[in-house]
Amino acid sequence: MNVLVINAGSSSLKYQLIDTVSETIIAKGLCDRIGIDGHLKHQPLQNGKPTFDADVAFPTHAEAIAALIEKITSEEYGAVTSLSEIGAVGHRVLHAGEKFSESVLVDDTVIDAIKECIPLGPLHNPANLMGIEACREAMPNVPQVAVFDTAFHQTMPDYAFTYALPYEYYEKYAVRRYGFHGTSHRYVSAKAIEFLGIPKEGSRIIACHLGNGSSIAAIKSGKSIDTSMGLTPLEGVPMGTRSGSIDPAIIEFVANNEGLTREQIFEVLNNKSGVLGISGVSSDFRNLEKAAGDDANPLQKRAALALKIFSYSVGKYIGSYIAALGGVDVITFAGGVGENGPDTRAEIIGMLGGFGISLDPEKNNTRGKLVDITGEGSRTKVLIVPTDEELVIARDTREIVEA
Repeated sequence: MNVLVINAGSSSLKYQLIDTVSETIIAKGLCDRIGIDGHLKHQPLQNGKPTFDADVAFPTHAEAIAALIEKITSEEYGAVTSLSEIGAVGHRVLHAGEKFSESVLVDDTVIDAIKECIPLGPLHNPANLMGIEACREAMPNVPQVAVFDTAFHQTMPDYAFTYALPYEYYEKYAVRRYGFHGTSHRYVSAKAIEFLGIPKEGSRIIACHLGNGSSIAAIKSGKSIDTSMGLTPLEGVPMGTRSGSIDPAIIEFVANNEGLTREQIFEVLNNKSGVLGISGVSSDFRNLEKAAGDDANPLQKRAALALKIFSYSVGKYIGSYIAALGGVDVITFAGGVGENGPDTRAEIIGMLGGFGISLDPEKNNTRGKLVDITGEGSRTKVLIVPTDEELVIARDTREIVEA
């Protein structure tokens, strides 16, 4: 079965067409600047046909879906000859609240549930819905499946997900820790178990998804028992532009002193903080590393500080999750920084020597590959495990549709 995987953002839409039998990508692309001027990059990957890369008008997500379908099935750029070769569509959806603990076939009830979770995911859920609704309109006879970022973390115990607030806020508004990157954490932890040939039952894995958005998860016997992101993706370690966890009183203090509204202060916390806010250089870790090594850069010390704060925070979370798990068998690194940042990995694992954990410097000098980088004598395995969220979505979609 060929599955079209859709990841819809507010002004962009990424897609992959995946053959779920061979688990190969047939085509992929990006519809960018939806609602602005529009640009489509479409790449057939298996038949030698050319890439399409040009401006295309996308007033809404509906036009973006129509454009990608046209390119996927076109004679010049196509990956399939007709829509009949696409068996289903799988959608990444950010927030399911407590409504879903696994992927589901989309119907009107699921649509309503995603809408009800918009207050919990105001930036992402509306865009995810636009992608679903555009696909339902364009492909009314093709099954649609929703795969939720939050679903994997629904196995967390109540003492891990409950905030120390008046309990009525949980009862009335479902204020609790939900966690994100669940699709990535599920894939990476399962891949680590498979790669090492260890039993799933009793396994203790700490999965680090590190990039512009970062989260850490404690996974026991294949199930999430804790994770660093919370009600929203703002909580946890400092990220590219997000602050991560801070003293809540800072919000009122800065807002009062800077004369900021609630919306403005949360704009700062989400889009102007993290390593960008600390460094004044960039949210891109590659730029930070370059600036930190440049003696002539006036922001050198701030760039180095940003990198240190990030690594230190990740190391602290790992240490706390070792306690939560009662030990750790495997630590995995995924995401743009996790897979491609040997210096960051070395800095983080360097904090864990007291737990008998180390990595091999030579093996660690690797980017984007599944590699065991465990140091000699380390009590815990350390792996780079490139994530593949699209493959998880495709697998779930096929399984649900064929059930």
